[in-house]
Amino acid sequence: MSKMRLAIVGAGPAGIYAADLLLKAERDFEVEIDLFEQLPAPYGLVRYGVSPDHPRIKGIITALRDVLDSGQIRYFGNVRYGRDITLEDLKRHYNAVIFSTGAIRDANLNIPGIDAEASYGAADYVSWFDGHPDVPRTWPLEAESVGVIGNGNVALDVSRMLIKHADDLLPTEIPQNVYEGLKNNPIQELHLFGRRGPKYVKFTPLELRELGEVRDVDMIVDERDFDREDAYADEVLAKNKQITVITRIMDKWRAEQVEREASGERASRRLHMHFWSKPVEVVVEDGRVAGLKIERTAPDGEGGVIDTGEFEVIPMQALYRAVGYLGSPLDEIPFDDAKGVIPNAQGRVLDLEGAQIPGIYATGWIKRGPVGLIGHTKSDAMETLECLMEDQASWWQPEVAESEAIPALLHERDVPYTTIDGWHRLDEHELALGAEEGRTRVKVVPRDEMTRISRAE
Repeated sequence: MSKMRLAIVGAGPAGIYAADLLLKAERDFEVEIDLFEQLPAPYGLVRYGVSPDHPRIKGIITALRDVLDSGQIRYFGNVRYGRDITLEDLKRHYNAVIFSTGAIRDANLNIPGIDAEASYGAADYVSWFDGHPDVPRTWPLEAESVGVIGNGNVALDVSRMLIKHADDLLPTEIPQNVYEGLKNNPIQELHLFGRRGPKYVKFTPLELRELGEVRDVDMIVDERDFDREDAYADEVLAKNKQITVITRIMDKWRAEQVEREASGERASRRLHMHFWSKPVEVVVEDGRVAGLKIERTAPDGEGGVIDTGEFEVIPMQALYRAVGYLGSPLDEIPFDDAKGVIPNAQGRVLDLEGAQIPGIYATGWIKRGPVGLIGHTKSDAMETLECLMEDQASWWQPEVAESEAIPALLHERDVPYTTIDGWHRLDEHELALGAEEGRTRVKVVPRDEMTRISRAE
């Protein structure tokens, strides 16, 4: 075969890295790659899953943009797989497809009361504050006391974007509707819960340090959480450099807390860290969140926890769970509902009996679940691509291989797709909006407006 035509569904880091790695790989055939994205703009969770006050993480976009601007990849934005283009279409026009659709649904937390009014998933809140075009423009920020369940970086992002003063976000690309919502946020107390101890957290030190640097917010820790004997932590975790740094950060907070209590000083907002605290029930009054019942836990000596039978209730009026993300099912593609991924072996998609389905591959979080950082995404994509190239004998044989067939098909179906040039127009428009207000950028939120600007209509 002299030329391979590849479709990639999903234009976040996983999909773009897969395209880039294939272009750079040693191979004995030419490649044409078309990248399909359901949103008008590319970059997936880097644009819609990273807090706006993390511009250095968004610097990843520079590297992704270089790949898209190489001229070797076509981008079709605002195209929904399963509606605007189908699996049958892909088989008719390509040799194979890689799905890199990510994971944007909240994992469930099965405790009584979790479905009460004012109980939210972290993913929904993140989508709102990042200006995702397919979520409501407003968010019910009405609670003075709020809880967040989770001990990973998403929990920290959610906590920071709840407790931080809105004006401190103005230098970022925060959408105007989000700024206005946060400006009216009456929050005074935020409670962050983890069922294990402070040395078991999944936070990165940088994220944790940033949380403690938020202006006009006191960090409150419970001394009981640092007094438990834990042989596993002393022997195993003591060797972990990240945990050493995290311990140092928390020790600093503990010392500052003693000084504040002695001076009587107090910030307008307070963030309470609760460790060894397992959520067991959401307290509900009149259908709404009224508190969180937790059971105190203790170390089991092997890195896990045991229940103590000691219960506490922390009053609050809203609760967020940040306990993981799940992928979403795709038309005509097998799906593992329990794990929230496409079943696969090293990226080769499998049917429900475990047999490989020719021509269909997966990479990124839809392949492995929502774990790992950018480095994992690249190695993950390489694994999938190695399998793809090994499987050349089982690739599809497209009936229509002409490059212009896809734009013609989308035009025939009245799909207002966007292109790389269109993304440049939208990008420049958002930067110009920001410049008018002395900000980095102001993100355009409505899908129809994004599409209109991209298409210069």
